[in-house]
Amino acid sequence: MAEFVRLEVEDGIGTIRLERPPMNALNRQVQTELQAAAKEASERSDVYAVIVYGGEKVFAAGADVKEFAQISHAEMTLRAKGLSDALGALASVPKPTVAAITGYALGGGFEVALGCDRRIAGDNAKVGQPEILLGLIPGGGGTQRLARLIGPSKTKDLLYSGRFVGAQEALEIGMVDEVVAPDDVYAAAVRWAKQFVGGPVLALAATKAAVDGGLDTDLESGLKLESHLFAALFATEDKKAGVESFIENGPGKAKFSGN
Repeated sequence: MAEFVRLEVEDGIGTIRLERPPMNALNRQVQTELQAAAKEASERSDVYAVIVYGGEKVFAAGADVKEFAQISHAEMTLRAKGLSDALGALASVPKPTVAAITGYALGGGFEVALGCDRRIAGDNAKVGQPEILLGLIPGGGGTQRLARLIGPSKTKDLLYSGRFVGAQEALEIGMVDEVVAPDDVYAAAVRWAKQFVGGPVLALAATKAAVDGGLDTDLESGLKLESHLFAALFATEDKKAGVESFIENGPGKAKFSGN
C-alpha cells in the first residue's frame, strides 16, 4: 500500500490524491508512488479521466529541499531522468487529466500539474517555478512544458525571477485554465472529468497522442502522425458505433464500448 499517494475511483473518474502533510513535499517516495498511481490509472478500464488533487489547503509546494541537500552531483546525474519521469507521470496517462489546485503549486508541484491536460485553480492559489532561488532550474519538465504552454518569453520571466504567480495572473497568461472558489476546485475538476465517462477511450487516447506528439516535431511529421492515428481508429468498434449512431440519431447519442 502506498503511504503518500493513492488512487480512488468513483463513477468512472480516478482521483490521484497527494497526502504528505503539511505541504505535500515531493520526496523520492512520493515520486515513486505518483508514478505507480499514474500507471494504475492508465491501465484500469473503469477509469475514463483522472484528477490530481492535493487536498483542500495545498496542491504540492515542491520538491523536498531537505532531501536535495543530501544528494551529490554524481547521484543526481543518475537520478535526474527518473525525477523528470516521475513528476511528469501524468503526461503519460492516455486519458483526459486535470490538476485541481488549491493553495501552493510550486516547483515540482506545478510540474506535476503541467503534466495534466487541464489545470483548475482556486482563487487563492499560488503557482510558479522558484527553483532559481535555490540556484537550480526546474528538473521535472518545467522548462519544457511551461514554455510550450505560455511561450518562451513569459516562461523565462518566471524562471529567471522565481516569483509566485497568483491565480488571476496565472489564468491571464495561460498557466491555469479556470479559476474558482477554493472550496469548489475539486467539484469543478469532477465536472470537467465527468464528460468523458463512457466516452470513446481509444479516440480520446489518439487525440492526446496526436496533439502531444505533434508538439514535439515539425508540422509535416505531426500531420503524418495525425493521419496514422486517424486511420487506425477505423478498426475500432467505437468508430462503427459512433458513425451508425450519428446517421440514425444525430450527434452526441452514441454508446461506446471502449473497443
